[in-house]
Amino acid sequence: MIEQIIFQEILLAIIIRADYKKEGISFFTPGDFSQQLGYMNRPKGYVIDPHVHNLVERKVTLTQEVLYVKSGKVRVDFYNDDCAYLESSILYAGDVILLASGGHGFEMIEDSEMIEVKQGPYCSDEDKVRFYHKPEKIKLKHKNNESEF
Repeated sequence: MIEQIIFQEILLAIIIRADYKKEGISFFTPGDFSQQLGYMNRPKGYVIDPHVHNLVERKVTLTQEVLYVKSGKVRVDFYNDDCAYLESSILYAGDVILLASGGHGFEMIEDSEMIEVKQGPYCSDEDKVRFYHKPEKIKLKHKNNESEF
């Protein structure tokens, strides 16, 4: 299953659930995203020709990151650009999320391992603005079911 988190027509995140399966290749991001997220399902013996990538200068103005939940259970909280809380989703082992825009925070619901991929080079304090916020009431949106607690 593929889930999109959208706020005011802006794509904040794409979640690829661990149970997602489709033949062939699919890309879930628009071509202008600086981080491209795709899925491949190829049969035994399928060959991807050897290749090198050309040097192409690109301008990256917004860090986008991909997280793979290797183990555990993680709540991700989504915020708009003004740091206002919007909603949350639960990520499980095997899920992948692309954080495309807006703000986000995480709480580990269980001991968790994640792998993160994002653009570099890392610009230290210039790269992000940290803010404190703990939602008083979590708006949980998961697999087309929405609830609050």
